[in-house]
Amino acid sequence: MARDRGIVNFMTPPQLPDVVEPARLTAALRRGGVLDAGAVREVKVLHQRDNVVSHIVRLGLRYVGESGGAPQTLILKTPHADFAKTLAHGGRHEVAFYAKLAPNMPPGLVPRCFDGQFDEENVSWHLLLEDLTDSHDVAAQWPLPPSREQALAIVTTLASWHAAWWDHPSLGDTVGSWMSADDTSRLMETFAGHYDRFADLLGDRLSEERRILYRRFIEQSDRLLERYHSHRHLSIAHGDAHTWNFLLPRADIADTVRIFDFDQWRINVPTHDLAYMMATQWYPERRQTLERLLLNRYHETLISHGVSGYTRGALDQDYRRSVLWHITKPVWQWSINLPPLIWWNNLERIFAAVDDLGCEELL
Repeated sequence: MARDRGIVNFMTPPQLPDVVEPARLTAALRRGGVLDAGAVREVKVLHQRDNVVSHIVRLGLRYVGESGGAPQTLILKTPHADFAKTLAHGGRHEVAFYAKLAPNMPPGLVPRCFDGQFDEENVSWHLLLEDLTDSHDVAAQWPLPPSREQALAIVTTLASWHAAWWDHPSLGDTVGSWMSADDTSRLMETFAGHYDRFADLLGDRLSEERRILYRRFIEQSDRLLERYHSHRHLSIAHGDAHTWNFLLPRADIADTVRIFDFDQWRINVPTHDLAYMMATQWYPERRQTLERLLLNRYHETLISHGVSGYTRGALDQDYRRSVLWHITKPVWQWSINLPPLIWWNNLERIFAAVDDLGCEELL
C-alpha cells in the first residue's frame, strides 16, 4: 500500500471510530506492550481503500515523550459500507479470532492485533492491526497467481497454521464450535435453495452435466459430511485462503509469511483451504503445474510440526473431496451478491479441477 506523499493535516477524521483518538490508541498500544512512557499525540490518514467486504485505513502516528519501538503506522480495518449489515457476522468472527485464537498461536503467522471490538448494538466492528506495508506484500496483483517459490512459502505457512490446531483439544470447546448433523443438514437445505435459484438464473449457461453433478452432490451430502463429523484430522481452516490473503516478506526483509483476513475461520477439514487456493482460484495449467508439488510440501510440513497418523494418501483423498465441496462456493458467493467477475470464474475453474481429479467418482 503506497504512502500518501501529499500534505495531510494531523487529525482524527470524524467518520473513523473512536479507537483512533490519541488517548484510545495510547491505551491500546500500552496493552500491546509496544508503548511505555510516551503517548500518541496526533493521528492522520495516510491511505484508505475498500476491499470486497471491508474498508482499510493506514494511519500515521506522532508521539509525545519516549516512544522508541512504538509503531509509526497502524492498519484500521472496518466494515465496507455496502456490506456492513449483511455480512456483520464476518466482523464478529474476525474480532473473535484475534481475541481468542491469535494469542495462542506460534508467533509470526498472523499480524499483531492491538485492539478489536464488535458493537452488538450498532452492528459494527473494528480491528487495529500491525502495519506490514513496508516489510511485506502480496505475491502478485489479483488475479495473477504466485510464482513457484512464493507458492511454496505460502503453503508452508498454511500447513504450519493448520498443524498448530490439528486435532487440538480446544476445538469445539473454547475454540470454535462443532456443527451437529442437524446443523449441516439445514445448511445443505439452504444451499439447495440457493442452487435452484442460481441454476434458474444461469439457464443454458449451466450445462446439464453440471446440473446432474450438483443434484447428485446435494443428494449425497450427508455421506460426504461424514468426514467432517468424524472429528478426526481436523483443524482451524482459514475459509478464504486465496494467495492474496498472504503477505510475503519483501526481497530485502528477513521475516515470515503472514496470513490475514479471518472472517471465515472455522473448524473444518484442512484441505478445504488448499482446494480453495488452487482448484478454485487457479486456471488448469497453473494448478496442474504446482498442485502435486504443493501437496507434497504441505504434508512434509505437517509431519515436521508433529502431526501423526495422517498419510500422504489420506491427504490426496481429502483434497479431492474438498475440491468437490468447492462446487458450492460460486453459489454461496452469488447468494451474497458478490459480482459475477468473482463467482463465474470460480465456477469454471472448480469444474475444471473436478474433471481433472475425477471427483465425480466420489459420488
